[in-house]
Amino acid sequence: MNGDMLLQLRKKPPPVGEGLRAMLDGVPEPAILLSIDHEILAANPAYRDKYGEVGRSCYAASRDFASPCDENGEPCPLRATLESGRRQRVFHIQHGAAGPRHVDVEVEPILDDRGRVAYFLERIHEIQEARGHEGELVGRASSFLRALGLLQRAAPSEVPVLLLGESGTGKELAARALHQMSTRRQRPFMPVECSGLPETLFESELFGYEQGAFTGANKAKRGLVDATAGGTLFLDEIGDVPLPVQVKLLRLLESGTFRKVGGTEPHRADFRLVCATHRDLAAMVREGTFRQDLYYRINAFPVNLPPLRERRGDITVLCHEFLAKKHPGKRLAPEALALLLEHDFPGNVRELKNVVDRMALLADGEELGVEHLPPELAAVGPGRSDPSPTADGAFSVAEVLPLAELEAEYLRWAEARANDRVSLARALGVSERTLYRKLDEARRTG
Repeated sequence: MNGDMLLQLRKKPPPVGEGLRAMLDGVPEPAILLSIDHEILAANPAYRDKYGEVGRSCYAASRDFASPCDENGEPCPLRATLESGRRQRVFHIQHGAAGPRHVDVEVEPILDDRGRVAYFLERIHEIQEARGHEGELVGRASSFLRALGLLQRAAPSEVPVLLLGESGTGKELAARALHQMSTRRQRPFMPVECSGLPETLFESELFGYEQGAFTGANKAKRGLVDATAGGTLFLDEIGDVPLPVQVKLLRLLESGTFRKVGGTEPHRADFRLVCATHRDLAAMVREGTFRQDLYYRINAFPVNLPPLRERRGDITVLCHEFLAKKHPGKRLAPEALALLLEHDFPGNVRELKNVVDRMALLADGEELGVEHLPPELAAVGPGRSDPSPTADGAFSVAEVLPLAELEAEYLRWAEARANDRVSLARALGVSERTLYRKLDEARRTG
């Protein structure tokens, strides 16, 4: 904890005056004044509309936690502010009857006239939906939400973004979402597939060419850099760019100008750069197959997109999303969903989407069953065997599941079979908000 800030903390927060309340009411987003003990001392109308009355703790009002967020495995913005002595922002998921919302929570200290910390001001910025080309970026796993939060942070700036992830994790979708959240959203989004392009073709596609530059160049052609014209240039699989072209790409980024193939006149470029790769670029730099100076240019703001096997709990959400958007009226049978949840999906989200599309085409009725799964997925998964006696009849403690893991598995099983969450919450004997939170935790452990 920051020692200077501790020395300046008041032992007890003063009563909240009318001037401070008026200031709070003027904040458009949900906002509250907090004590060091997380107690809500005052709230503006926007906060009360979403989270209810004051007098509770912030973690109980917005998260339905019984203790601070950092004691429940999530970052606490108030604690971060105490430790740093300055304003802090963290990315959270907040739960309500309408489902989870992605928010940025900002906390800053409010000083009294003697320079002591009297209160903490918390403001909640709801993150707008990040829409890609064919739909939303969908997921609730903590690793996925961290990536989404980074995209949200990077979007308003001009900093180059490097998207890292396996094939099928949604790198182009993330790039399109970043473009849609940026100030360049009204200008073109220009994807360039770098893999498989030979050096000469890559250069002419990127920079264009003049008439007569090579055999068959009967007229000049505008390049993709020029066509981007104030938008976002997305270089997919940047690790496949040939070394000679890397030199020219670096010159483009450093000078902001380029020359067409066969031309001598420099042209001004105006774009925001987003790159993506499934390769280990740092290893390629060490091997000499990727330029170090270019690597540092494009790696200003890396964002890791997790593979689906590390966000297994999102499979249910993604399946519902795919069916609702492309196959309305169809639904997954619980047994089929259970098998999907056991699969590792080396092709990630793209593979899952293809599987769901295939099942929807094969199913004559509304329900997509086990019989509609691809053969490699229809086989019964390994699962976990029940605890059983050892050869001498003794019980093996090593086979016992931890209670938290057992609860998570049970919740994922129950959600896959329940008609709706209202009835599921009632059957489990918990509130809807508690169910949302527990399901979210189960997905993150899945």
